[in-house]
Amino acid sequence: MTELPTYAAADIRAAEFPPGVDSFNYRSLIPGFEGTAWEPAFTKIALLVWVAAAIAILFFLISYRNPQLVPTKRQWMAESVYGLARDNIAKDIIGHQGVRFAPYLASLFVFILLLNIWGIFPFAQISPSSHIAFPIVLAASSWLVYVGVGIRKHGFFGYIKASCWVSGAPLWVQPILVPIEFVSNLVLRPVTLAVRLFANMFAGHMILLVFTLGGVALLNAESIFIKPVALLSWAMAILMTFFELGILILQAYVFTLLTATYLQSSLADDH
Repeated sequence: MTELPTYAAADIRAAEFPPGVDSFNYRSLIPGFEGTAWEPAFTKIALLVWVAAAIAILFFLISYRNPQLVPTKRQWMAESVYGLARDNIAKDIIGHQGVRFAPYLASLFVFILLLNIWGIFPFAQISPSSHIAFPIVLAASSWLVYVGVGIRKHGFFGYIKASCWVSGAPLWVQPILVPIEFVSNLVLRPVTLAVRLFANMFAGHMILLVFTLGGVALLNAESIFIKPVALLSWAMAILMTFFELGILILQAYVFTLLTATYLQSSLADDH
């Protein structure tokens, strides 16, 4: 029996089984790197991350290249995004000290938003945030920022005490509360940041795959009575795309908002 080529076998498996984790695996875009340690650096996902970073940098550079008193459309868009991070997140959550964190929060929001938008962008159709590695890196960067801010304000041991010691609680309860507070404030925060972003983007991509590829499977069905249902499946895919647009914007905002909340807790005198 003649052995099927690898890609043909993969197409047959894709027709027999619903989309799954394999839908998120991408080979190197540059021939010759398959199976090497350099393969992950040249995948579609890595390319989308680099393009998103380039778009964010160029967007702000071009928008503020020649700032005017009466802003242009690009300048107005950039100022609106920065104003959202400064006034509605940094100032509202952190207070008057939040202004100095506005550039980081604005950059974080724009970058995550661009990463998420790839999930509904034609020809890309997957968000790098649906790969757990990228949310982990983003969460780790926020963790380093708010822990560094807390240590700078309180000192190392002072910050650990402020994060773990529950003021007002009886002394005999502290041995129970301190480990809980330590895990909650210093360990689980970046984990929940990463998992929340990853899970929402992963689930959104899987739902779009199910309705889109499900329509293809229904269209290829033998029964003529099942074929029209493909139109319903594709209609649901379009509807879920608009729903996913709201989710991806919300997730970028929530990630930035929680980062600001953690920064505020690091700067607070009382925990």
